[in-house]
Parts: sequence; C-alpha cells; structure tokens
Amino acid sequence: MQRRTLKAWFLVHKWTSLVCTLFLLLLFATGLPLIFWEEIAHATGAEPEAEPMSAGMPRANVDELIDKALARYPGDVPLFFGWDEHAPLVYVNTGARPDTPPPEMHTVVLHEYTGEVLPAPQFNEGVMFFLYRLHTDVFAGLPGTLFLGAMTLLFVAAIVSGVVLYAPFMRKLPFGTLRTGRSRRLAWLDLHNLLGIVTLAWALVVGLTGAINTLAQPLEQAWQARQLGELADRYRGAPKPVRFSSLDAAIASARAAEPDKEPAYVSFPGTGYSGEHHYGVFMHGRTAITERIYKPVLVDVATGELTAQPELPLYMSVLLLSQPLHFGDYGGLPLKILWALLDLVTLLVLVSGLYLWFKRGSTESRLKELESGLVADAPAGAAR
Repeated sequence: MQRRTLKAWFLVHKWTSLVCTLFLLLLFATGLPLIFWEEIAHATGAEPEAEPMSAGMPRANVDELIDKALARYPGDVPLFFGWDEHAPLVYVNTGARPDTPPPEMHTVVLHEYTGEVLPAPQFNEGVMFFLYRLHTDVFAGLPGTLFLGAMTLLFVAAIVSGVVLYAPFMRKLPFGTLRTGRSRRLAWLDLHNLLGIVTLAWALVVGLTGAINTLAQPLEQAWQARQLGELADRYRGAPKPVRFSSLDAAIASARAAEPDKEPAYVSFPGTGYSGEHHYGVFMHGRTAITERIYKPVLVDVATGELTAQPELPLYMSVLLLSQPLHFGDYGGLPLKILWALLDLVTLLVLVSGLYLWFKRGSTESRLKELESGLVADAPAGAAR
C-alpha cells in the first residue's frame, strides 16, 4: 500500500474513531441491559402475570376493554391497542390527545380473555425506560436520535478503515498473536486488534441496524405521507368522525381479510399511523421472521367497512427486520446471551482503543509502524 493511501486510511480511522468512541461507550453500555429488557421485567415483577385460560374460553370484547382503560384515565382518548407476544395479555395506550408522544402516554394492561385490569408499571417510567431514552435519543427527541445515527455511521467507517489497516499486521504475525513480553502498550494493541477483528461481523451488523433504526421516524412519516396521503384524498373535506364504530368488529374484519396472520396492534385515528378516518389493524405472521413484518388493514371508523390493505414498502420492511436484529430478539434467550457477550467484548475494544490513544506516539511514528507491518490499527476502536 502506498504511503499516501496508507496515511489517508489512517486519518479516516483516527478521526472517525475519536469522534464516535465516547458515544459508542454510551450506546453499548446502555444497550447491554436493554437486550434483557423482557427478562428483567419478569424478574423484577414489572411484567404482569396472567392467569391461565380454560380451553375454548372466548376473548373479551375489545370495546369493553377500551372502556375499562379509559375509565382509569378520565379525559384521555384511546391511541393504540395491542397484544402481548407471549401471554394472553393486551394493552391500551391512552393520552390527552390523539398525537400524544410516547413519554406522555398512559398504559393499561388487561387479560385478553377475562378482561381483568392487571397491575403493571407504566412503560415510560423507571430505570429501563431511562436507559432506553439514553440509548435511542439521549432525551433530545428526533435530533438526538439522528445524531446517534451519525455516530453509528462513523463507527461503521472506523470498522472499514480499521480492516484496511489491519491487513499489513496480518502479513507479519500469526492470527491471534499476543506479544506480552515487550511492553504493556503492545500487549494491549494486540488484544485490541484481536478482539476487534473477531467481533467485526457482529459490530457491522449492530452498527448498520442501529443506523437504520435511527431513521424509524422519518421513514414512518414518509410511508404515512405516501400511503395515507392517497387515502386521505378520498376523505378530503369530510369532517372528522365523532363516533367510532366497534373496534372489536374491525379486528374481526381484519382477521377475516388476512386469515394467515394475527393482529399485532391497532392504531386509532389521529395517531399518524392510520389517518384521521381509520382504524389501522396491523397484522403480522406467525413465524420468527414474518411476525416482524406488518400488513396494515384499514377500517373506516365511521362505517366499520374495510377500506384498504396497503403493502408496506421495502424500506419499511428493512426497518422492521433490523429492529429485532439490533437487540438479538430473533433466537430467544440463547441469542440474547450471545449478543450480550459480544457487547461486552466490544466495550473492551472501545476501552482499549482509548487507552492506546492516550499512550500513542506521533502520527509519523505510527505510519512507519504500519508501513513496516509490525503493528497496525484494528477495526472498531478509538484511533491511537
């Protein structure tokens, strides 16, 4: 590799690493407990327990469940109704107005069959929600989310440039070599390089899916503007409905229209997911992959008639698939444990990268080392 090219890659790795490393420490540190959010909720009693149901027991009427939830928060309006993936539980999100943001919503959890209101903490309270906000938007809303997305893209650039710089190192030393007898810095460098290259594929997956996830709100808004904009044209000039038809009947219509799917959640008019005149019944498949892909079924809230079954665009499917992959939700607890171990290793890569930066030599001396192939910068860490 020519010296000019080597220096360019070195500078890319140096500055992308330096800019993003502190934010990556925050992301990986907060992401670790979030991997086990469900298990932590169950262990701490934050997840409500549902009584087992008898065979053939009918589901409770959804409209009655909505009324029970609204009775808990007088003056609120219904926003979302959804189903728990693993238990016969449903939840109702309510708020002071249809466009209430998630941090201001109220949540009521009920038994899907008995209709019993179950004690459960609010999803937007507590330590886990605090960590979630730190991880997703550092309490700065969409600007914070997009900023963290930019940091993850710098992380990906640091990984790619680090791989390029790692090549001379691999030509001179056997893979996995740890030179512990010469200096502490050199031992840390070898460990940093080894752990960085071992976690390379995983770090790229987490970095890219993290960047995609930060675009969730803009992508959802783009889909809503296109799909729901076409639908809104049919209702242009029509007053907003005051009385809503039966949600229970709307869900039954969606089940009949998509018999190979199950309902995941329902959005009410005004929430941004189904326009001003429709229930949005979002159906999903029954397998580990298809349960992540939603098919909206739109039902007119005034007449109860099924209006449309729009297809999600490709970019929305990519977004929906990237979200569980980011936290290792596809394979149950074993995959979550693997994700957590890789998270810890990456934290060590980041910390060792910072240590190596503070113990660095001059840029010229580092370039000479890289040219000689005796040492090299590794992927996914702070520049030295």
